[in-house]
Amino acid sequence: YLLKAKEGSKFDFVDVLDCHKERKELKDFAPYAFSAAENYDFRELIPEVEKGETEISRSISNCDRSVGAALSGWLVKQSFAGTKNLTYSFTGVAGQSFGAFLAKGITFNLKGEANDYVGKSLSGGIITIAPLEVCTRSSDSAFRPEDNVIAGNVIAYGATSGSVFINGQVGERFGIRNSGATLVAEGVGDHGCEYMTGGTVVILGPIGVNFAAGMTGGTAYVYDEKTTLDLNSNLDAVDLFPVEETSQDEKVLLNLLEEHSARTGSPKARRIIANWQNERPKFVKVVPVRE
Repeated sequence: YLLKAKEGSKFDFVDVLDCHKERKELKDFAPYAFSAAENYDFRELIPEVEKGETEISRSISNCDRSVGAALSGWLVKQSFAGTKNLTYSFTGVAGQSFGAFLAKGITFNLKGEANDYVGKSLSGGIITIAPLEVCTRSSDSAFRPEDNVIAGNVIAYGATSGSVFINGQVGERFGIRNSGATLVAEGVGDHGCEYMTGGTVVILGPIGVNFAAGMTGGTAYVYDEKTTLDLNSNLDAVDLFPVEETSQDEKVLLNLLEEHSARTGSPKARRIIANWQNERPKFVKVVPVRE
């Protein structure tokens, strides 16, 4: 056997692996029947838009996956995408692919945390994620959003436009294959900005290994407080430059920091802005190698 039960265990793998046991034919299984009532967007979001509502608040759980995808498709089909400004405020733990394919004109604000694939194929929408207010009260001085992971892996995979602002750290492969979106987070895992071809990324904290591998376009600004960016970056693919005073880079970076602070309430962004003359030299501009 390739699988062996732990010594002393009575579990028998035969029931799992025996290929000769009788199985039901495929014809015995009925095809899945889609029900709009089972889809979060059709149940919670689209009916409110049909009523003319533009600001909507809802709770969300990890069972609610791909929230925003059906809404975006419906808006496009109705020729509303980009013509309506819709703001949805969520509280809870979002399931996988929160804000997937989110269309222009839609803003998703989440208080809580999210699983993997936030903003997958983002298409013009805006997503913000921040901790619940109960976590950020001044009396709880031990909690610092920038030191905690608040969203999962592979965020904004294949994003083409739009923005994501995250008040906290995220998992691996942040911004992979981003081709035009603006992304801000306060720390990322391994392989950040992998195969990125466009857009702008700001990281206000630590990064994992193999950063910017295969990056061929766009710009990343990294708050390299511990001066380890060169050790963790794939320097075959990118060059590193300082953010010069009065430069266009400084202007872009400051604007994004201010927007991040306004949208998420990020304490770290506020601290950096307040002490900008001392904090600016800690930022490093990351761009693809120019031959």
